[in-house]
Amino acid sequence: MIVTTTTSVEGRTITAYRGIVFGEVITGINFMRDIGASLRNVFGGRSQGYEEELAEARTEALDEMAQRARDMGADAIVGMKMDYEVLGSDNGMLMVTCSGTAVELNQ
Repeated sequence: MIVTTTTSVEGRTITAYRGIVFGEVITGINFMRDIGASLRNVFGGRSQGYEEELAEARTEALDEMAQRARDMGADAIVGMKMDYEVLGSDNGMLMVTCSGTAVELNQ
């Protein structure tokens, strides 16, 4: 499945638009990662735990969106956009969403 932020796929022609597809993932951050992130806030540095959680959520959201496009008979997703949000009363949840247009391409 081709996924691109552009409105076209170079060298291919869009032959049909199947509709808008979404991928959404909401994940909690565990307390051990919170402790590590708090220490890094004080001493500086990157939070590997949060970065890994974010990368995993991003991959899951993209995979979910691609599967929904496949289910619609699409070959690609164009105009993909991704967004991040922190949720929950204690900001303990991370939401990653992506959307794009599922399309069929010429062979």
